Amino acid sequence: MTTNVTRPEVLRYTAFSSAPDGGNPAGVVLDAAGLDDGDMLAIAAELGYSESAFLTPPPEGLDGREGRAYGIRYFSPKAEVPFCGHATVAAAVALAERIGPGDLLFATRAGTVPVEVTEEGGSVRATLTSVEPHVEDVADADLAEALAALDWPAADLDPTFPPRIAFAGARHLVLAAATRARLADLAYDFARLETLMHRLDLTTVQLVWRESATFFHVRDPFPVGGVVEDPATGAAAAAFGAYARELGLVPDDAVLTLYQGEDLGRPGELTVTLRAGDRRVRVEGAGARIG
Repeated sequence: MTTNVTRPEVLRYTAFSSAPDGGNPAGVVLDAAGLDDGDMLAIAAELGYSESAFLTPPPEGLDGREGRAYGIRYFSPKAEVPFCGHATVAAAVALAERIGPGDLLFATRAGTVPVEVTEEGGSVRATLTSVEPHVEDVADADLAEALAALDWPAADLDPTFPPRIAFAGARHLVLAAATRARLADLAYDFARLETLMHRLDLTTVQLVWRESATFFHVRDPFPVGGVVEDPATGAAAAAFGAYARELGLVPDDAVLTLYQGEDLGRPGELTVTLRAGDRRVRVEGAGARIG
């Protein structure tokens, strides 16, 4: 910890679930102004969650209401990441409990991310709006290496969902399983997949299975963050929404439901909203304090 700086309070919240034992847990530090990079990484590593969020005063030039605009950084146990959806939701819920629901604005390393927080019936929900997304092809050799690391035969992919790399604040390789059983059977080569992901600058691999037109089950291996699997991944959900729309797999106006974490015993639900005429993607979910 930085010399002569008192350790700030570290909160624990879960995102994409209203139950503390569901969704994806995140550490939240509401006043990280006195911390350096090493301090933040040490706190994230000590917590062991896939990511933790660290809030700082807003950078100069950031629009937003006074007291409701912040800088925010995200650290996994191994490294900083440019954007994290679930930790954004967790931080927004933590703030709403202290300053009330409403609009928030976060300056992330990936860009500016607005968040709307609402409360109804005792449940707090946050909706983030992504930065401008994009989708790109993945090289055949890189796809083959990813499948080898996952131990997934190419025949187990859903041919109607072409593999792509999608970005909505962080880069994710999107792979679609042909069956729910294929998605459930996840036992991959950690080091091999981590090496590939570092080379391609990927944050997670977004594995999906389509249950119906707008309902999906998803899983996210996250070896580059030092954890086997992320329980609920807002950044990947945003990237997947952009991917599905760009490839014409869903309408330009659509509301998608992503179920994640059930295979880990931490069920969560992410709502992805696409709007015609707006390339950005909205990801919504509940949040709750842990402990």
